[in-house]
This record gives sequence, structure tokens and C-alpha cells, in this order.
Amino acid sequence: MTMLRADMHVHTCYSRINDTIAFLGARDCYSTPEQVYRRAKSRGMNLVAITDHDSIEGALALVDATRNAPDVIVGEEVSCWYPDGPFQVHLGVYGVTESLHRDIQPLRRNVFDVIACLNEAGVLFCLNHLMHFWREHVPLNQYLQLLTLVPALEVRNGAMIAQHNALSERIAGGAVFGGRRLAAVGGSDAHTLRRIGTTWTEAPGQSREEFLHNVRAGLGVPGGRHGGTFAVSADAYGVISKYIGSLLGILPADHHGLERIGCLAFAIGSLPFELLPLLLVSRAKVRERRKVALLEAALQADLSGVAAVDISA
Repeated sequence: MTMLRADMHVHTCYSRINDTIAFLGARDCYSTPEQVYRRAKSRGMNLVAITDHDSIEGALALVDATRNAPDVIVGEEVSCWYPDGPFQVHLGVYGVTESLHRDIQPLRRNVFDVIACLNEAGVLFCLNHLMHFWREHVPLNQYLQLLTLVPALEVRNGAMIAQHNALSERIAGGAVFGGRRLAAVGGSDAHTLRRIGTTWTEAPGQSREEFLHNVRAGLGVPGGRHGGTFAVSADAYGVISKYIGSLLGILPADHHGLERIGCLAFAIGSLPFELLPLLLVSRAKVRERRKVALLEAALQADLSGVAAVDISA
């Protein structure tokens, strides 16, 4: 049986705006699709998936650059909003067409509308990094109803801690809602070239289409690294260095004139605070551990009577 491997969660420079520092106009990633492709192939990926934030431009650019190579998966990480949140929910979608991409965009204010559209289209999609965006004012048993509507769950994300991934894998295996099982997906969530292909999904198949079909059928086996403070911080510093490179003209520039001068002055002036990204990531990982602990407790209580708790500290 032929087994194919793909890193199912990878970003390129077409993931344009970094929400964390949106006022600077920094991209979420500066890797070109061609660079991603070469790095993924060098690390043993049989298929290369591009999942930029709310864009398929990078994936389509790679399709053109490779002359419609059969090993490229056109994917997208769709940023939706949970209507009672409001907080974001990210869905990894695979085999995206231009028409499906257009259909999704006006629906993104409501994750349930996006899920309905994707289910109607019959494509493989998964709920990414389960607890990353969840906020305590939405009860867990209400939030986790999303799992009854999606065909797959990302159970190994290369930027999430091992406990988060392990719990997601348990849930995909039937730990909630009467033992309903979900297909399992894994990917690096790489925003630089450094981690591409270090987390992946493996499934049987002779082609891209067979691979995606078998992943949706529950035959996918995620593997590779988990994530922690230093892995995510390294990505953050990598993006920052590329951002400064774009301001200096080493990389293609997104800013011009006075805006470019102002951003460069801010970047230089903030150098004394170079530990700030590490501190922010460390704090985020503390919150992630607390969310995972709460979910673990809820599972043990069979999700009954879950109280909202403050995890913002």
C-alpha cells in the first residue's frame, strides 16, 4: 500500500496581515510558495498543501509555477467568527476551487454558515487548533457542538503544546458526543520555512485526490513534532526579521514613503523590547495549558454543568 505524506497546515507570504501587530502592516509569513514547496519536498512530503489565511492566491501561484503539478493541494485556512463570541474559529479546507473560495468569503462572520457551505460542497475540512481561540464566556459544551458538524479535527498542530494535541486526538477518537469519531489531520502551522514538514498527515493513496479522500474517510495518521514556547517564538522572530528586511528593501516592500520610514523607525525603536514576543508567546502558552486543563476536566465530567472560568490572566 502506497502511503503519501503532507504537511496540511502551512502559510506563505499570501497570508498577508498579522493580526497580532496589524497596525504595523506586517505579513503573517514572508515565505514564497516556491520556497515552501522546495522545503516541504526536501523534508519528505509527497504532497504540498498551501493553507493561507483567507486566500488561495499563494496556492494558485504555486499551481502555475509548477505547471499544475499533481502534488500541490490548494488549501485555505478560513478565519470565521463564532456568533456568540465573538472570537475566531479557523477551518483548514482542502481541494478549494476559486468558486468555493468566493462562496465562503461573505459567510465568514458566522462559522456555522461556513461549515454548512463546506459540507454542501463535500470537500475535506477540519477544525484547526481546537482550544486556541475559545473564550470562557461561551460554555464549553456549547462551543464543542462544532465537533458534531465537521468531518475532521486537527489533532496535531506543530505550534500547539503536546497536551493540547493529545486531547484533540482523544476527542477525534470518540471521547465526546456518544463516541462520534472524526478524521484526524496534522500540520506544522509554519509561518517560516524552519518548521515546514516537521508535522504532517500520512494516508494511503496513489494520488492527491485519493489521499484527501482517505484522510476524510478516517485513514489519516498525523505525526511529527508538537509546539511550545520556543518553537512559536522562533517563528515570531523569523517573521519580525523578514518584516524588517522588507522595510530595508532586502525583501519586496509592502510599505512606501513616509509610512515605510515610520514603520522602520518604530522597528528600530522597539529593539530594546526584543524579549516582548517571547514573553507574549509564553503568556499565550500558559493560557493554552489552562484551557486544556479545563477541557480535560469537562471531559471527565462528561461535559455536564461546565462552568465558565476566567482564563484571561
